[in-house]
Amino acid sequence: MRKILLVVTVVLFSFSLAQAQTVTKSTIDDQTGVEVTVYNSNLGLVKDTRKINLPTGQENELQFMDVAAQIMPVTVHAKSLSSPDKFAVLEQNYEYDLMDRDKLLDKYVGKKIKLMENNQYQDCKSVIEATLLSNNNGQIYKVGEEIYLGYPGYQVLPKIPENLIAKPTLTWMYASSAKAHDLQVSYLTNGINWKADYVLVLDKKDTGADLSGWVTIDNKSGATYNHAKLKLVAGDVNRVQQNRGGGLRYAMEDLAMKSMAAPQFHEQAFFEYHIYDLQRQTDIKNNQTKQISLLEANGFNIEKEFLVYGEQGYYTRQYREEIPKQKIKVFVKFKNEERNKLGMPLPAGIIRLYKQDDKGSLQFIGEDRIDHTPKDEEVKIKVGEAFDIVAERKQTDFRQISTRMYETEWEITVRNHKKEAVTVGLIEPLYGNWTMISNSHRYEKIGAFTARFDVNVPKDGEVTVKYRIRVGI
Repeated sequence: MRKILLVVTVVLFSFSLAQAQTVTKSTIDDQTGVEVTVYNSNLGLVKDTRKINLPTGQENELQFMDVAAQIMPVTVHAKSLSSPDKFAVLEQNYEYDLMDRDKLLDKYVGKKIKLMENNQYQDCKSVIEATLLSNNNGQIYKVGEEIYLGYPGYQVLPKIPENLIAKPTLTWMYASSAKAHDLQVSYLTNGINWKADYVLVLDKKDTGADLSGWVTIDNKSGATYNHAKLKLVAGDVNRVQQNRGGGLRYAMEDLAMKSMAAPQFHEQAFFEYHIYDLQRQTDIKNNQTKQISLLEANGFNIEKEFLVYGEQGYYTRQYREEIPKQKIKVFVKFKNEERNKLGMPLPAGIIRLYKQDDKGSLQFIGEDRIDHTPKDEEVKIKVGEAFDIVAERKQTDFRQISTRMYETEWEITVRNHKKEAVTVGLIEPLYGNWTMISNSHRYEKIGAFTARFDVNVPKDGEVTVKYRIRVGI
């Protein structure tokens, strides 16, 4: 009787071990929904929901496959939406030792494999058995009693080693008291980024413009997200040991023509950032660059501005040589506000400007990068440098009053060769203690150390601004 009881106990214990080693595999085919939030810092938040049937009991294994290759394992969180109190993760592993040719061969070093060679003359295949001795910088085989440094043909392996997997996989030891689960797994991944690009088309008079905004999503995370709910976060999110992706730069000339599609993103404030929520599902394939229309604004007001900048060093040294002619920088600015037919917070990105020539052909005229811009703030874009407006600067007097005090006199001549009058701003950066002693034109103190002259220059004319200034350093 004791022997029978002992046998039954052993059988039950063996059955218990078999139950503990039950392995369930979940692939993308089980997926019922996926949401991807992309940050403009080479970071994505993935929420992957799948319907999975699991054996009940303690310490079973679940292989959650088809996750991002650049997943950050420490950020993984799994929960059952249908039975949250009946599922618990006991242990987690991220299997990233993905198979490739060299790794497969490494596992067979010291073992026998088959070598197959096509014989093109006899129209047949020859197969030999060889022992793989090494897989470092090429293969070394032992065939019979001879050593071969490489061998023609290709290798045939009997099976895939158990400790190599074909795709990135999360493996959990779990406890479950329910069979059916709607399991949601969320994690952060590197390798997915987005950026904004804008197309600004000026009207003939340079007083109005149309703006198209596009977002470019670059997915190199190592996973495909089908029918995904997409959200984009604009803002500077702090990360420990942050690894920012440079992103790719794409020419937007093909997008210069206006898109008449309705807005696709719903924008809203979130914490200290802004979220742009795509109002439809989309597929985001691995190693894919996707562009989606962000905004469209037509017929809003802009201003063109001509500026020439001085230098602080002008006021503390005597110039015996002629100062080279100065370039006039051209800017376009506009107010991002509702009464100007705008008002949507603009994510940071590159804005490219176009204008139609006399034949109606759209031409590229410049580009600049803008920062994150809230509503009701000004956007100022450097376009380039004016061709038909020049400025000359001449020092007409210099005095060093003391070791730290200087007095200089200047003439700045602006010549306008355009067919219309222009206003040019002269921006003069100065030292801490400065006094304008005399000036031919009105100036404005736009900062503690900056004076600005706005000069109206007639067409085919010139204007000379004269001033004397004392600075102390």
